[in-house]
Amino acid sequence: MKTLLHICCAPCANQCVELLRSEGVEVSGFWYNPNIHPYTEYRERRNCVQAYAKAIDLPLVLKDEYALRPFVREVAEDLNDRCGKCYRMRLFETAKTAKGLGFDSFTSSLFISPYQDHERMKRTAEEAAELFGVEFLYRDFRPLFKAGQEYARAEGFYMQKYCGCVFSEEERYRKPHQIIR
Repeated sequence: MKTLLHICCAPCANQCVELLRSEGVEVSGFWYNPNIHPYTEYRERRNCVQAYAKAIDLPLVLKDEYALRPFVREVAEDLNDRCGKCYRMRLFETAKTAKGLGFDSFTSSLFISPYQDHERMKRTAEEAAELFGVEFLYRDFRPLFKAGQEYARAEGFYMQKYCGCVFSEEERYRKPHQIIR
């Protein structure tokens, strides 16, 4: 089975790749993250993913566009649902790309994060699979999160401090009672 793995970052992707490969899945990576801000953060994550992919001989499809404006336009009307809209942007693009490039299925390294809305992402990926006619290869990678972080530190990967969007960066620096939505 040929699977396109959406990669949010190398620290989240490494255990996903290893697990899928151990199952005999032929994995290729897909970089598409319009949510990441600022550009320097986007560049650090992208460059780390590229170096990681090269080091482990992982084919990598890059949709390399810093898309802050389209992302902000998408989420501006309802900031409380920004994560849902972000999942939709990334997972739908992954499904569309997987279908267009002839992959059997797709998934995402987002499914390793204990900080994301796992069930919402799963529903969104299932919708994308149905719309684009490509299988969603579901795996709950969360039990591998700690191992992925440890591997990333040992390998000297760039380790981000927030999910990527300008709003999560704001939340990182504000006290909980100061969050503006």
